[in-house]
Order: sequence, then C-alpha cells, then structure tokens
Amino acid sequence: MLGTGAADGWPNPFCTCESCSWALKNGSVRGHTAALLDNQILVDCGPEVPRAASRYGRTLAGVSHILLTHSHPDHLGPMALLFRSWASRTEPLQVLGPADALDLCRDWVGPQDPVTFVPLVAGQSITLDKYVVHALAATHEVPTLLYDITDTDGTRIFWATDTGPLPETTIAAIAEADFDALFLDETFGNKTDHDTGHHDLPSFARTVTALRDNGAVTDRTDVLAVHLGHHNPPLPELTETLSYSAARTVPDGAVLRLRMPVPHRTLITGGARAGKSTYAESLLASDKHVTYIATGDPDDDDPDWTDRMASHRARRPATWTTVETSGVCEILSGATEPILFDCLGTWLTARMNRHDVWASGDTTAVHTDIDQLLKSWVTCPVRIVAVTNEVGSGVVPETKSGRMFRDLLGILNARIADASESVVLLTAGVPTRLR
Repeated sequence: MLGTGAADGWPNPFCTCESCSWALKNGSVRGHTAALLDNQILVDCGPEVPRAASRYGRTLAGVSHILLTHSHPDHLGPMALLFRSWASRTEPLQVLGPADALDLCRDWVGPQDPVTFVPLVAGQSITLDKYVVHALAATHEVPTLLYDITDTDGTRIFWATDTGPLPETTIAAIAEADFDALFLDETFGNKTDHDTGHHDLPSFARTVTALRDNGAVTDRTDVLAVHLGHHNPPLPELTETLSYSAARTVPDGAVLRLRMPVPHRTLITGGARAGKSTYAESLLASDKHVTYIATGDPDDDDPDWTDRMASHRARRPATWTTVETSGVCEILSGATEPILFDCLGTWLTARMNRHDVWASGDTTAVHTDIDQLLKSWVTCPVRIVAVTNEVGSGVVPETKSGRMFRDLLGILNARIADASESVVLLTAGVPTRLR
C-alpha cells in the first residue's frame, strides 16, 4: 500500500481538528491512495506515489502496467512518466484507464519512450500478463473505473476507490466473486452531508453488507477502508467502528500477502457451549458443498438432544450433506468435498460403547480405532475441520469410567492436534489460535 489517504491526505496539513491533531501527534500520516501489486502493476499514481514507493523500500522499475481509476490529480501525477524516461527504462509500459485520464499523460511521454496507452470502459476485460482485469463502473463525478483483478493462482481483489455506493450493474457483475481482498473508498467518515461520489462510514457499512449478501465478500475476505480523510474520527475510534463491518485500515507502506495457504486439517477444541460448532461451520461457510459428519447417536427418547440436533441442522446450508455415524474412516478416505467432523468426543463414546469398554475396562480395541482414525485424518484428500472437547482441566472424575474417558479423549485430542496444521481453542466464544 503506497498510500491510503484522500486527496488532502490525513492529516490535512492545514487543519487542526481533533482527527488531524491525533494523526499528527501519533505519526499516522497518509498520502494519496495507491497500491503496488506484485511489483508489476501500479494501481493509481498520484504525485506523491513515486516517492512513497522509495520511502517504503520499493522500486517501480519492474512496473509493466499502470491502472488509472480516473483523472483527478491525487490519482494521476503524469510527471511520473517523465521520471521513468530519465531512468532510461527500455521495458514496455502500458498505461490503462479512462480515455480522459490517458489524454493527460500523453505529453509526458517522449517519442522514443516504450509507453503505450490503452483506454478502458466499464464492462471491458483485459489480460495483463498473469492477471485478468475487469473494469467496472463507479459512482463518481468524473469517468472513473473500479478494478476486479484475478491472477493465475486464483487470488482475486476488488479495487473500489473513488466511488460512492456502487451502481447496481457493478454489484451484479461481482456476485459470488468471493474476493480475497476488497479495497473500498471510505473518505468522509462521520460527515454525511456530501455528494455521492464517496463513501462515509454509514454508506461504507451498507456497501459491505450488500457485497456480503451477494457473495462478493465472504468471511475470509480482507475488507480494507482506503482513501481516508480527516472527517473520519481518530484512528482508535475509526478502528472500532469499522470492526462492526469486519473491516480494517492499514498504514501507508503496509504489505498485504493474500491467498495464504488454507489449513488442510483444523482441530477446534474448548469447553462445553463455547461456540466450537458455530466457529467450525464459519470456517467452511464459503464452501457450497460440505459433508457434515455428526457422530452423536440419535436418541429419540431425549427431547433436549433432539432439539439440539434440529437447531444445528437448521443453521447449516441446505446444500450441506449430513451423515450421522461413528464409522468415519471410510468417509474420510473417499471424500471429494470438504468435511466437518463434529465431534471427536461423541465419536470416542460410540467406539467405547461398541467395544463394551465401560464394563471390561479393556481399551485395546479403542486404541486401534484411534490409530485408524489418525491415519484417515492424515490422508484425507480434502479440507477437514474437526471439533472436540476439553475434559478435565484439573478436575478428576469421580468414577473409573469417567477417568478412562478423560484419558482416552486427552490422548485422541493430542494425536489429532499433532497431525493438524491449525489448532484453535474456543473460550466463551472467542477463538485463540494455538497453531
């Protein structure tokens, strides 16, 4: 991120309001909003941007494409093209964007400079090396484009500044996009008496909600507020307000690494009613088809248990398949879609029942079952999330059978955790990542 600020930056250098004073005192200085993507694509290039790159330890020498959103001077400093010619760059450079923005650049390019101009209009798509770029309409006072960018690895971002509430055509065009990151204009903060060419905090929240409703934004999308101006409250208050939209800010110079590897095997543990199942379901919420393995044995004589199972089913998507069984190894081995395994404790209880361990005290067969489950867990060909329970925590069960169950579940949890890329502890609904 070479900049995250509005046209006058934040703080405004002529302003002494509470927000600007806080930013200046705390060294939170934001310049013109722009981004450098993989050191290859420069998204917007206001007059502050070339030197911002140097300040943050980046060179623009590898930039092969400049995507311009519009012609306003905080997004377009055409003198950068002259700077490039002075460095004797001979590699081809494409400058793309609205035609009026390109027209402002042409006089800054010499006849021998390897620079070409490609006008874009909303609805147009173009391939730039390993990227596919879709230009979309904005709500702004001059011709402005927003950019939906996908690389060959499937990483997908939406660059949406400067714009107010998005046109319906744009919202429809990105339905079900499941973006890895959304960079959304949030210029005016608490000031709502302005034109519609930018977002304030209330309209920002409404736009994020609309994009969540149509699948463009999911729980895994990194939602970032950009083009921030001094009508926003001081950063601590802004951070809290944005959190209600699961959004955030980053400072100028921040490096974002998108599409990090998703854990293949995740174990979620915690106490009773800690929110483990709900959290586990949220990890797979963006997957349309999931096999939900419910290991608890149905009990028609227990109305409370029946009600619990019904409430669990009701909150899961209708496209998920529920299988009630303790024979999970075969399902894991032959799976073709993600699996949610809920839970290890009831699975263990069912295996102990099957082998009549409560009466015999012989756990040999259960240990064999654990070995087989661990093998299936490790070799499962799809993403899998399992839920388990923490038992004991210093309390020694009064009965021999209780102590036997506690010990076996502790062993099972430790072995599954050791074979998992991600382990999460839920306490009072709050997740803590142990791995």
